[in-house]
Amino acid sequence: MNPTTTKDEPSATALAEFLAVSSQFRLGSLVTEQPHPKTRALSELAREDLPAAVAVLKEVELDAYEAVAPKMPELADLAAAVGETLRRRRSIFLCGCGATGRLSISLEVFARHGLLGRTVASARIAGFMAGGDCALIRSIESFEDHPEYGERQLLELGFRAGDLLIATTEGGETPFVIGAAEAAARISPGNPPFFLYCNPDDVLAAAAERSRRVIDDPGIFKINLTCGPMAVTGSTRMQASSVLMAAVGWAIAHRTKPDIAALAGECAAFRERLAALDLSFLPEFVAHEAGLYQAGARVLYEAAVYGVTALTDTTERSPTFSLAPFENTLSPGDVPSLCYFHLPGAPDAAAAWAGLLGREPRPLEWEGLAPLTGRERLEGFDISDRAPPRRAELGPGERFTISDHRDTARLRFGDLAADLPMRGVPGFSRQLLMKALLNIHSTLVMARLGRVQGNLMTHVSPTNNKLIDRAVRYVTHLIDAQPGGGAAPPYEEIAAALFAGRATLKPGEPIVMKTFERLCGGAAE
Repeated sequence: MNPTTTKDEPSATALAEFLAVSSQFRLGSLVTEQPHPKTRALSELAREDLPAAVAVLKEVELDAYEAVAPKMPELADLAAAVGETLRRRRSIFLCGCGATGRLSISLEVFARHGLLGRTVASARIAGFMAGGDCALIRSIESFEDHPEYGERQLLELGFRAGDLLIATTEGGETPFVIGAAEAAARISPGNPPFFLYCNPDDVLAAAAERSRRVIDDPGIFKINLTCGPMAVTGSTRMQASSVLMAAVGWAIAHRTKPDIAALAGECAAFRERLAALDLSFLPEFVAHEAGLYQAGARVLYEAAVYGVTALTDTTERSPTFSLAPFENTLSPGDVPSLCYFHLPGAPDAAAAWAGLLGREPRPLEWEGLAPLTGRERLEGFDISDRAPPRRAELGPGERFTISDHRDTARLRFGDLAADLPMRGVPGFSRQLLMKALLNIHSTLVMARLGRVQGNLMTHVSPTNNKLIDRAVRYVTHLIDAQPGGGAAPPYEEIAAALFAGRATLKPGEPIVMKTFERLCGGAAE
């Protein structure tokens, strides 16, 4: 079971660089990286019993909110800090990476549109993520591994003494987010940053020294929102990012009256709404979308009010399930993505991005990185009214539209339709409910297409050190699970096979399965 080594020097160099720091990213002990006992048969259910699959994913989502219900006193402290910062006419900064970066920018959008209480002035709240606004739609490889980038983005946005940073990281160990939090603690000691995460302190501190440093720092306020394992192992775009978004959003919404009882009532009311959400229509939607992809067709998602929520779900499918990401009009050789997003009513890309964000975009024009993170690159992801005819040229497909009405949220997908009752549901809660619905839907579409095995994310895209470690662990799990196959080879050998395979990986090809087959010469059972 010795891996085949590669003669590709860049791959060998990248492997050596990873192994030199891999001890800092071996995160298998974290709760957010553990398999969830309720979803062990998820891939089988997705193929054979979609109603049961929907039910179990909804149950895990409800469990996550129940787990964070006791944290309302800490959220009241956060709400008070938000309120005091704004009363002093200082600014709030929301920071994250990947899924938590998208939730940070989403919360800024919601605040600008009055979904978190009285509308916050545009200059008073800013959400940012590793890689800038371009990373909303396509991951910027390895950006999150650099704490100095977190500090740099924070400073370039104008953070200064008296401002407040709210940093979110699902695992609690993301270097970019930690770099921003530690910088904020130095710059604004009189208004300490808040650091929100989803793993137990003792486990996290033992796994990563950088996390222990934050946990032990009295100049950073910590809020631990441990909510258990993810429905799909390690897929923190689901429950962890949901509860983090809810927690920060509720704190902002209650900034003028940071009452523990009121926050607890908010959490309980939302959980009741989620429990009452009728998803009986969803199996038909899941089967239809999976069938379209199997037939070689594509899907165009369209949304306005739910725009940033729909964009988040569709773009996060790429790194989670190793799909071709949204194609860029500046790169005609890009492999077209299975789905794309369209913001209706925007005549061009510039108008679409300004309309989606409620502000002018904030791309990064850093030397050497602008081709990946700059304004030109962002507008190459053209989500305007030019998107539908361009996507139509690719071949057959259907539209999945999501629209908001006074008492309903309407979903239309080809000949399928569903109206979700929303009477009396606040705008922010509507967004949280839609996030849960879309996460369940897209996860089951991918599981039905074979991109989840059991509840293991076998198609993870290893674009940073954390995800490389995750891929190595998944290969180890698959080898160990083979009947009579013997123990898996050492971590370093599996990493070598993974890097060798990554050098020739094609878009959409599963690196975990490719590495497994490279080592074992066959498919996982």
